[in-house]
Amino acid sequence: MEITLDGLRFDVDVSGPEDGPSVLLLHGFPQSRRAFDAVVPRLHAAGLRTIAPDQRGYSPGARPLDVASYAPHHLVADAVGVLDALGIERAHVVGHDWGAAVAWLLAGKASERVLSLTALSVPHLSAFGWAIANDPDQQQRSRYMGFFRTEGVAEDALLADGAARLRAMLPAEQADVYAEPLSDRAALTSALNWYRAGGLRDGAPPCPVPTTFVWSTGDSAIGRAGVDRCGEHVTGEYRFVELEGVSHWIPEQAPDVVADAVLARAA
Repeated sequence: MEITLDGLRFDVDVSGPEDGPSVLLLHGFPQSRRAFDAVVPRLHAAGLRTIAPDQRGYSPGARPLDVASYAPHHLVADAVGVLDALGIERAHVVGHDWGAAVAWLLAGKASERVLSLTALSVPHLSAFGWAIANDPDQQQRSRYMGFFRTEGVAEDALLADGAARLRAMLPAEQADVYAEPLSDRAALTSALNWYRAGGLRDGAPPCPVPTTFVWSTGDSAIGRAGVDRCGEHVTGEYRFVELEGVSHWIPEQAPDVVADAVLARAA
């Protein structure tokens, strides 16, 4: 379905039992709502309703041109707007990568809308910001962000040779699914604008809702320094799940773990 917010048209998959508790699923870069394809069947089987939008910049009808339109407060407002449009007062929130950043901010700034948080890969933004500022390992892992912020140069490099570099970033099974929409230069620029608008270093309020954070030792983008400090910024009940060997792409490669984490909070 399509949801219009302030003139922007978002593509949103709403599925599962209509009377079940709602789960908002927020994807990251360079994915789409399809990131949770292997997760939603288990949530539906357990009686949960899922809401998976293509976020700002990823929905073709929601691609403002200016970088400022991708500032974090707009991204959080989009998530709240989707819930409002569907008449959902509170939802369990799941976010991966940039979607986790939005989820942390949503839980901290509008906790009254969040039943629980399941954050995948990216720790609480205050912990992650500390790691980027202070930890050499995380600084090395995050060097790609500076490249992504280089307008034009990043697009040229990622789209060269049939988007070979973009495809190489992705889980092999989903490379075509994710890369094809972003092979359009305007679409890729919109997705990269999340990085160009900043926000990852700015931190987030303490998280007061029941929270599960899932991270894997095989994540090349997120090191342990911020992961180990994540729980310091959660005032609600906190659980940490560490996976061995799984890459950054947790929803695609460990969907049962993600589903279990959500269902434990929704029970």
